[in-house]
Amino acid sequence: MRRSPRFSPLWLALLAGPLCSGVVLAAPEVHLYVDGKPVAEALTLDKGTVSLTHKLDKGSHQIRIGDAGNSCGTSFGPAEAKPLPFGTAQPMDKCAKGTSFTLRVMLAGDYEFTFNPDTPSLKVLRATRKSEFKRQPPAEPCIAWDGGPVTVSLKGVWPDGTRLRDAYSKQEAVVKQGKLTLTPSKESGGLLLLEPVKAAKPAPFSWDQASVYFLLTDRFHNGDPANDHSFGRQKDGQDEVATWHGGDFKGLTEKLDYIKSLGMNAIWITPMVEQVHGFIGGGEQGNFPFYAYHGYWALDFTKIDPNYGDEESLRTLVDEAHKRGMRIILDVVMNHAGYATLADLQDLGLTDLTQNTGKLPARWNEWRPSGGLNWHGYNQFIDYQSPDWNKWWGPDWVRAGLPGYPQPGTDDVTGSVAGLPDFLTESTKPVGLPPLLAAKKDTRAKALPNATVSDYLIAWHTDWVRRFGIDGFRADTVKHLEPAVWAKLKQAGTAALKEWKTANPSKALDDLPFYMVGEVWDHGVAKDFWYQNGFDSLINFDYQREFALPQAQCMAGSDPTYASYASRINQDPEFNVLSYISSHDTKLFFGDYQDVPLQRRVANSFMLLPGGIQLYYGDESGRGLAKDGGVFDQSVRSDMNWQEIGSGEKAELVKHWQRLGQFRAAHPAIAAGSHKKLSDAPYSFVREKGEDKVVVVFAGRQP
Repeated sequence: MRRSPRFSPLWLALLAGPLCSGVVLAAPEVHLYVDGKPVAEALTLDKGTVSLTHKLDKGSHQIRIGDAGNSCGTSFGPAEAKPLPFGTAQPMDKCAKGTSFTLRVMLAGDYEFTFNPDTPSLKVLRATRKSEFKRQPPAEPCIAWDGGPVTVSLKGVWPDGTRLRDAYSKQEAVVKQGKLTLTPSKESGGLLLLEPVKAAKPAPFSWDQASVYFLLTDRFHNGDPANDHSFGRQKDGQDEVATWHGGDFKGLTEKLDYIKSLGMNAIWITPMVEQVHGFIGGGEQGNFPFYAYHGYWALDFTKIDPNYGDEESLRTLVDEAHKRGMRIILDVVMNHAGYATLADLQDLGLTDLTQNTGKLPARWNEWRPSGGLNWHGYNQFIDYQSPDWNKWWGPDWVRAGLPGYPQPGTDDVTGSVAGLPDFLTESTKPVGLPPLLAAKKDTRAKALPNATVSDYLIAWHTDWVRRFGIDGFRADTVKHLEPAVWAKLKQAGTAALKEWKTANPSKALDDLPFYMVGEVWDHGVAKDFWYQNGFDSLINFDYQREFALPQAQCMAGSDPTYASYASRINQDPEFNVLSYISSHDTKLFFGDYQDVPLQRRVANSFMLLPGGIQLYYGDESGRGLAKDGGVFDQSVRSDMNWQEIGSGEKAELVKHWQRLGQFRAAHPAIAAGSHKKLSDAPYSFVREKGEDKVVVVFAGRQP
């Protein structure tokens, strides 16, 4: 059906005079102005609501819409200079005469501006569709490869007559006169992964060669849609930025073979305990309902959140992972509990802490903002001055800005992270159960004799180890607790895993002790006091920030990093790090450039890194960004892109990561061995650990 033309009231008013006199004028055109300069794409005022995407750098930008002359009627901006929040349409004055919004950009990238000349109004969101101009990574000098055969010197590495195989292409050749010649597979990006055809005996697993697959359970794979709306959790019907998406243990179990095919030997899952039932407002402007889908806002540490599954599905997950030789690392939060949400106050019977609830629907999680309110509006129904807040966590348990509670401090240990209730983990005072759990009918929490807050938290977390055989913890917000508390957690986890292995000898993979890796924000490759307080490894923030991109552009530039990591990590049996290229708190490597060839190249440099490595789900598949509602880290928590990897370039990308991951898995020397450069062009090196020895050759970039 043919559409009739659409005209805004503003455009009709402009046309009335000239058309009556028989003169037809072109529709007025305006531009988006960023920092005083017009964006190339013109906006025609007879098109109704229009959108355009523009790349913005990090920082503050002045935003308006208008023509070159700031003409009244076609000069749109705020009546007075003001901030432009993300995700909320802001009213504009059509005679603004150059007055601008201030837009604060926290993460460089593409942003979508939606302009409605009828109201008039302007809305901005981080763009998720491909922009008109593809952002290119910075150039990096590199050795060149013509696509032909490559000869590498192997003198002193393997004797003449040794038959070698390229693990990538499966080609074989024999060392002659100290040299070997092969042609790298085109799909490899110029790599040869050389190993003896006569393989050494497989080495037993060691945490020194950890290859960890990290995923947000809710965003990975939905195996049981029946548990998607526990506690009346709702979809928002908009962008679903921070609602629950349905991923669960059953879905993860269904994908264990996929994870194993990537060469992974451990899986890090986000916290699984029962989360707060409801939502808070998302972002400064309350643009969306923000649920605890990520797992970091606990309500009951003794229960599994039903959105993830139940104890049976957890046990199946752990057992099936173990059958495949993969360990389970559970993310744990010792620093804080979750926010007080409307749904929790209703479900726990804490209605004395609410007010004006007659305006709420029968199920409080179904409340939606109206009448000019945003999602922060739920706060109007909570009485933050009530004297009954001692019925919640209680002042013996947390610091919070509530009547009768100790107030948050200003240092790392006593401060409140993101306004969350901060556990008194430094307290030596014996406490009973927190009031909300003492009254919670289905909790497994029991009062412990002479136990402090940290004693309870340690007991709750390690109970999962004792009952299910969890192999290790990833500790959240490490620097916000006392080191001694982490040391006690490690001791308790070690004892709990030993108990489980004794009780389940047929399920135990080996006799290795409990493992613990920590998140000390912004930590690099440095051994410090944390390693004397329970940690086997710490997350390495340096690699993503400093090395991932340039070494993806040219792997030949990786040698100083390879040599440094191998020397510092692999010569010290009590030191390791977990390096990454993407994470849930920083950024997606693929998100910066949306470049599949670049994602193939980063696999080459990253998967051959000494020390432990962490893949964030979708690194291997080019998972894209989600809409973030103005909160940048929400964009990196998109759903796993299963629908894209059945065929085409994303399927080939996964195969590339699989080949590299399987090579790494077969050779402990890659992660835990010595490193020695053999040549500059082609760039080649040898890694060796015990009887295991490999040579990697990078021929160079093809023009």
